[in-house]
Amino acid sequence: MIAPRIMVVEDEEPLGVLLRYNLESEGYQVEVVTRGDEAEIRLQENVPDLLVLDWMVPAVSGIELCRRLRVRPETERLPIIMLTARGEESDRVRGLSTGADDYLVKPFSTPEFMARVKALLRRAKPEVLSSVLKVGDIVLDRESHRVYRKKSEIRLGPTEFRLLEFMMRHPGRVFSRSQLLDNVWGETIYIDERTVDVHVGRLRKAVNNGRMPDVIRTIRGAGYAIRED
Repeated sequence: MIAPRIMVVEDEEPLGVLLRYNLESEGYQVEVVTRGDEAEIRLQENVPDLLVLDWMVPAVSGIELCRRLRVRPETERLPIIMLTARGEESDRVRGLSTGADDYLVKPFSTPEFMARVKALLRRAKPEVLSSVLKVGDIVLDRESHRVYRKKSEIRLGPTEFRLLEFMMRHPGRVFSRSQLLDNVWGETIYIDERTVDVHVGRLRKAVNNGRMPDVIRTIRGAGYAIRED
């Protein structure tokens, strides 16, 4: 099972370390960024499953970054938890009206933070936490590590399983080779981008089995997507 990806934008190093530790202990993939401008660049390259955003980070403030994210099609529905020391009602209203889905005032307890992360993921992106994914006539069971198409089991290798799982979490969305490498193989592993083509080819052959309609779209010059219907 591919762990949900969370980006934490927080310039207070002790808090960033604490949040990373607790999130990783729960099985999440975590990236910590300390500046708003750096976070904006990273979010243009790769969109996580949830964003934890401090209001007062340097360069581009959290409130401004939140506003910018909400006007981009790729991030308009990105779940965002805003962190701030500003506890006035007017500040909470401003944060939520700018586009934050939830709002936590510092200092906050770790159990409450973790509960809010899970609750927001469950509400905004249930496919991230669900043990079974379904897109069209394909069903992927994360716990049993099995895939079915029209009730017939499909045998996949571990890499093809992860690739299909990731694409099924985002049906219809086009991913470049580099985005698939980062999300399926991991950013710390260097693999030639053409390797993606090989594994997509294997996945397509297994899932389509020579007789079924092709569920994987190839978009020339852009990447790959799994069909929604």
